[in-house]
Amino acid sequence: MRQLKPNVYAVGAIDFDRRLFDRLIPLPDGTSYNAYLIKGSKKTALLDTVDPTKAEVLIDNLLKVGIDRIDYIVAHHAEQDHSGSIPDVLMLYPHAKLVTNPKCKAMLIDLLNIADDRFITVDDDQTLSLGDKTLRFIDIPWVHWPETMGTYLKEDKILFPCDFFGSHLATSSLFVDDQAVVYEAAKRYYAEIMMPFRNHINKNLEKIKTLDIDMIASSHGPIYDKPNFIIDAYKDWASDNVRNEVLLLYVSMHGSTKKMVDHFVDALIERNLKVKQFDLPVSDIGKLAISLVDAATIVIGSPTVLTGPHPVAAYAAILANALRPKTKFASIIGSYGWGGKMVEQITALISNLKVELLQPVVVKGFPKDDDFMELEKLADRILRKHRELKIAD
Repeated sequence: MRQLKPNVYAVGAIDFDRRLFDRLIPLPDGTSYNAYLIKGSKKTALLDTVDPTKAEVLIDNLLKVGIDRIDYIVAHHAEQDHSGSIPDVLMLYPHAKLVTNPKCKAMLIDLLNIADDRFITVDDDQTLSLGDKTLRFIDIPWVHWPETMGTYLKEDKILFPCDFFGSHLATSSLFVDDQAVVYEAAKRYYAEIMMPFRNHINKNLEKIKTLDIDMIASSHGPIYDKPNFIIDAYKDWASDNVRNEVLLLYVSMHGSTKKMVDHFVDALIERNLKVKQFDLPVSDIGKLAISLVDAATIVIGSPTVLTGPHPVAAYAAILANALRPKTKFASIIGSYGWGGKMVEQITALISNLKVELLQPVVVKGFPKDDDFMELEKLADRILRKHRELKIAD
């Protein structure tokens, strides 16, 4: 339990040991489940709870603050890492009302079987007085579920935006004290969770820009006491701007595709194109996702397995397709033994990407001189496309 401002406390839990989220997302630095207690002169509100595995920590923190009554529990988002301990808190504080929007109410009833009479529903821009402190509720849908909302604490100028601007980072620091570390963690979080909703991100950035914000207290990671740091980062990540980078995602079984990759990377470097190379079977998908945020071009390299791409290459294509980066160009390189439809299948797997597909280079067997020349031509095409967009280095 720590204080952000007078009578505003962080009462959530740090999870140093968690290494996987949703059985999918790697957590190399753990995470936190942030909940905040606001004591007004007349009423007290708890903003969000914690993952059920940390409910005991939350309750212990509430008891340390000496709270014998909570009037409102504000649920910004129904996902269980935020909402999962609500039933425990409602049992501890039986007079508390659960404050949320209608969409979130319906989801919480479905997910947690909370009784209808425990809820107070609020609309976008509605306020709730705690006496000398005022909560203003702001609908910020699709960051990253449709029901998400945030709270602006008017008198203290704190924005509580739930997952918006968050980072999966377990740290003992209440506030950001190492911007480089937090920037990478926040970018990983954006890439893995927020990037598919880039258009909504931009709308929600517009929605909060009129607020006078001293702090941003998200639901994961440290608090931003210099809020422009993360707001400016999000504006960049969610913009249409790409960088002069080629992201090469590949897998090779017997060396043919790897030989192509090595030659192709050299050709790109010779043309002053920045390359980020990922050997898919051993790569951190979080770092891969980070690289997807800015790259102008994605190239997938794969051998042919039976008649299609290697399953790991197919997974990379599915991942990119789900995350929907702002990438402008894509291509495919690889090899085959006797035939197949590797190119057609990968192309179908990235149908969500609004990219121009550049002529693939697929060779039979081990690459030969003519094949290397085709890779040089592909590097030339990528360079030309980047120059046409006037992409900055």
